[in-house]
Amino acid sequence: MGILSHLSIIYLLWTAMVFCQYEDYDFGDEYDEEPDHQHSDYFNPNPQAEVPRFPTPVECAKECFCPPAFPLSMYCDHRKLKMIPNIPAHIQQLYLQNNDIEAVPAGPFTNVTILREINLSHNKIKFHMIDHGVFAKLSNLVQLHLQHNELEEFPFPLPSSLERLLLGFNKISQLSRNALEGLPNITMLDLCNNFLDDSVLKGKRFSVMKNLMQINLCNNKLETMPPDLPSSLMYLSLENNSISYIPENYFSRLPKIIALRMSHNNLQNIPYNTFNLPNLLELNLGHNKLKQLFYIPRSLQHLYIEDNDIEMLNVTLMCPSIDPMNTKQLTYIRVDQNKLTTPMSTYAFFCFPHIRTIYYGEQNGNVNKSTQLRTSVFRRLLTPEEYDETEDDHETHDQETEEDREEENNYFYPYFQ
Repeated sequence: MGILSHLSIIYLLWTAMVFCQYEDYDFGDEYDEEPDHQHSDYFNPNPQAEVPRFPTPVECAKECFCPPAFPLSMYCDHRKLKMIPNIPAHIQQLYLQNNDIEAVPAGPFTNVTILREINLSHNKIKFHMIDHGVFAKLSNLVQLHLQHNELEEFPFPLPSSLERLLLGFNKISQLSRNALEGLPNITMLDLCNNFLDDSVLKGKRFSVMKNLMQINLCNNKLETMPPDLPSSLMYLSLENNSISYIPENYFSRLPKIIALRMSHNNLQNIPYNTFNLPNLLELNLGHNKLKQLFYIPRSLQHLYIEDNDIEMLNVTLMCPSIDPMNTKQLTYIRVDQNKLTTPMSTYAFFCFPHIRTIYYGEQNGNVNKSTQLRTSVFRRLLTPEEYDETEDDHETHDQETEEDREEENNYFYPYFQ
């Protein structure tokens, strides 16, 4: 019992000492110190720091909706509006698509200074109903959506800050001489489904847009390749025109091209080395009048040459030599609706060791009758690693509809990945 008593006394003395330490410790000392400004990622309670301030509640046009969770955005879409409402000064994203708007006056934009995106697609806007300079004064504007309107002319002037300009599905048949100048930051220009012909593009210097990466000119009235494209270009869409030839060395100034789509044109003969490009991954030449194949670059992965007049897949033309250290990357070929009578030579599998699928489908007969080769689709057995990769792709795309795939084959998405 004596030992237990001694131990109890020691424990009580230790507890009292610890309690006194906490009693004497001033927790406020830690918070009275000056903040360490060397650590910029620490929260600074300085009330003088610049913090964006918004009205409470957030100011919003009565015709629109401004969600409190997104105080910089104003949603005015699908409201049968005929006029643009006044835009509060703090708005950065303005959504006015799917209305009945016919004009873009300067008035509603009077107080706007930080607007970055405007969506005016699916309206009834005409070029002469856009106040001159209404967009040019928006010095922070990055995206402008004007597709599906009634524009007869390329809108001009525009702010130099602009990066994406979508003008598809209009009636544009005129392009001012200086319209493309002053747009050094443009990366994506969509002009599909308009009335552009060769005379409109003649003398227009697309090359002044030094950062242009994607241009869509599909569904127009072009008969020749667009002139003077910038060397920065990576995606070129020219489907559904009437282009009949590609000048030799046309792509020599476009070494960064990744995807080229020229289906539904009138191409007949293509210079042998036209597509010898170091970065080309996708080439779509379907629905033309080609009779002869051409050199296939090492980088190319997907080749679409369906619905042409090709009678034989001459592998020697496609791949004149084999380099085991630099194998060609072709994985998919579509050749249906041609005039083939025999499948591709087995030599192709030495030239293109990564090939997975050759789609032969039905072939056009000599008397307007379709014929089918013994093998309509060739599929190579995949290695376990390739199979796993394919399964991942299927899981990603299993929700796509057939219409989605058709649209993807025929049109570059405005925002490419």
